[in-house]
Amino acid sequence: MQTMMRRAGTAVSTLALAMAAQPALATTLQEALAQAYRTNPTLNAARAQLRAIDEDVPLAKADGRPDIGATGTYEEQLHREFPGSTPKRSVSGQADIVVPVYQGGVVRNAIRSAKKSVSAGEADLRATESSVFANVVAAYLDVIADSAVVTFNEQNVRSLEVNLQASTDRFRVGDLTRTDVAQSDTRLALARASLESAQAQLISSKERYISLVGSEPVDLQPPPPLPGLPATPDSAVEVALRDNPDILSAKSTREAAHYDVNSAKGQIAPRVSGFVRGGYTDYLDSQQVIGPVSFPYGSVKSAAAGVQVTLPIYQGGRPGALTRRAIARESQALEQTVLTERSVIAQTRSAYANWQASLQTIESTRKAVGSGGLSLEGVQAENRAGTRTILDILDAQRDLLNAQVQYVSAQRNAYVAGFSVIAAMGHAEARDLGFTTGPLYDASAYYRTVRGKLFDFDFGKPAQQMSTTTAGTKMQDATIIPGGFGN
Repeated sequence: MQTMMRRAGTAVSTLALAMAAQPALATTLQEALAQAYRTNPTLNAARAQLRAIDEDVPLAKADGRPDIGATGTYEEQLHREFPGSTPKRSVSGQADIVVPVYQGGVVRNAIRSAKKSVSAGEADLRATESSVFANVVAAYLDVIADSAVVTFNEQNVRSLEVNLQASTDRFRVGDLTRTDVAQSDTRLALARASLESAQAQLISSKERYISLVGSEPVDLQPPPPLPGLPATPDSAVEVALRDNPDILSAKSTREAAHYDVNSAKGQIAPRVSGFVRGGYTDYLDSQQVIGPVSFPYGSVKSAAAGVQVTLPIYQGGRPGALTRRAIARESQALEQTVLTERSVIAQTRSAYANWQASLQTIESTRKAVGSGGLSLEGVQAENRAGTRTILDILDAQRDLLNAQVQYVSAQRNAYVAGFSVIAAMGHAEARDLGFTTGPLYDASAYYRTVRGKLFDFDFGKPAQQMSTTTAGTKMQDATIIPGGFGN
C-alpha cells in the first residue's frame, strides 16, 4: 500500500515540476506590469487624451481674458474724381484692447465644468490603467497555465504511445484483442489532437502577452500574493463605491453637466466690456488743394476708451435650446451615475464569487490529481493481474489529465478573479502595486503646468511616440515557458 501511495504521489510531483520551474533569469509579474505601464499604447493614448482634456481649462479661461489686436492699412487711390479733395495715399494703424467685465456667468461656469471634466478624465485614466493591468495579469497567467497544459498533454501522448506499443505487443502474443489495440490507437489520436489544440492556445496566449507587454514572455515566475483582498463581498462593494474610478468619473461628469446648464442660462444675460482704442494715420505728403493753394495732408492721431454694454433681446430661441440640451445631458449624467454604480456593484460581487469558487475548485482539483494518480496506478496493477481492461487504463489516464488541466485552470482563474476584485475596488493601479522600477506617471502634472498659461505662442512640445512597436518580435511557437503558480 505504501508503495502504491508513493507511485500515486508522482502525479502531483509531475504537476509541481511542470508549473514551478525556477530558472536563474526570470520575468516577474511586477516587471511585466511595469513594462506595460511604460510602453502599452492603450495606456499612453489615454494619457495623451487626458492632456487634451486638461487644455479645456485654459481654453475656458481664455474667453474671460482681454483681447488685444492691431490692424495696419496702406491705401493708394487709383482714381480720384477731384484729385485735390482726398489724399492720394495713406498708411494707418489701429490697436484695440477689449476687457470682458461681465458675461452672465458663462465663463465662470465653463471653467468649473472644464475642471470637473479634468477630474473625470483623471478617473478615466485610472480605469484604463486598471483595465490594462487586469489584461496583463490574465495574459501572464494564461502563458503559465497554457504551458502547463501543453506539458500535461505531451506527457499524456507519450504515455499513450507506450500504452499502444504495449497493447500491440500483447495482441501479437494473443494476450489482447484487436479491439483493445483499436481503443488505444483511438485515444492516442485524440490525445495528439488535444496536444495540437493546447499548443495553438499557448501560441495565442504568448502573442496576446506580447501585444500587451511589448516583449516576448521569458521564464515567467510565480505571481506574488494579491494585496488587499477583502474578507467579505460587502466590504469589497463598500470600498468600490468609494474608490472605483468609473464611479468617480461618472460623478465628476455629472457635476460638469450641472455647470454646463448654468453656463447655457447665461446666454440671455447682458455683456459688459471695457475697451481702449488708439489709431494713427499718415497721408504720406499727399497734396490737398484749396483754391489756388496746395499743401500736404498731415497725420491724424486718435484715442478712445469706454464701456460697452450688449443686451440680448432676441436670439432666435438659441439660449432656450442650449439650456434644454444641457439639462437633458445633466439628466443623462445622473442616470449614467446610477448605471455605473449598479455595474460596479455587480462586477465586484461577481468577481468575488468567481474568486471564492476558484479557491474551492483548487482544493477539489488538487485532491482529484492525487486520487487520479493513485487510481491510474491501481488500474494498471489490476490490469496486469487480469481484473482490469485496457479501456479502464485509458479512462484513468484521461481522468488524470482532466484533473491536471482543471487544477491549473483553477489556479489561473482564482488569481485573475482575485485581481478583478481588487480592480473593481479601485486598488489595482501602479500606486497600489508597489512598483520599484522608476517614478510613476503623475496624471495631474500636465494640468498644473497648463491651467494658468497665458501666452498665445506657447505651443508645447511636439508629439512623440511613447509606446514600443512589436514588429521586430518573432512569431511565437509552442515552446513551453518555464514558470508556475508556486504551489
